[in-house]
Amino acid sequence: MGTISHRTKGEAAPYPVPQTREEVDAAIAGIGHLQRERKRLYLEKDERLAEVNRAFETQKKPLEDDIKRLREGIQAWCESRRRDLTGGGKVKFHDFPAGKISWRMRPARVVLRSIENVIQALRERKLERFVRIKEEVNKEAILAEPEAVSGIPGIKLEQGEEFIVTPFETDMGEVA
Repeated sequence: MGTISHRTKGEAAPYPVPQTREEVDAAIAGIGHLQRERKRLYLEKDERLAEVNRAFETQKKPLEDDIKRLREGIQAWCESRRRDLTGGGKVKFHDFPAGKISWRMRPARVVLRSIENVIQALRERKLERFVRIKEEVNKEAILAEPEAVSGIPGIKLEQGEEFIVTPFETDMGEVA
């Protein structure tokens, strides 16, 4: 009876594994080259987007200026004839063959200046109900004193190790 051999077939690594110190060094240099190429592509993309944005703004501005002038003229004409257009104030709109104009009240909003002075004035007048106090966990303080919060449910401190490859920078000559 012959011997039975067991072979185990392992999965191939999904990435190339260097076999020597020189191959590791070459792989690091390869990462540096690829990072510079990626950066070049980002810079090229940003420049093209900037060109498109400049062209868009140049073409858009006169259109917006014309729209603003027409809207302001329409508003001035309609304001001077508002009673007639709204049936003596019965409605807040008027239909024209080409479109509709309307008046509407915007929702109220609060505008604050010198917020600290406003808060102080509200407190002095016993109007604390208008002052919101936002409570949140101070993560920086927990990191400074982790032993103080040890065992508190819901608080977990995490720390891990990263593997970092930092290729040395090389000058890429700029071609004009």
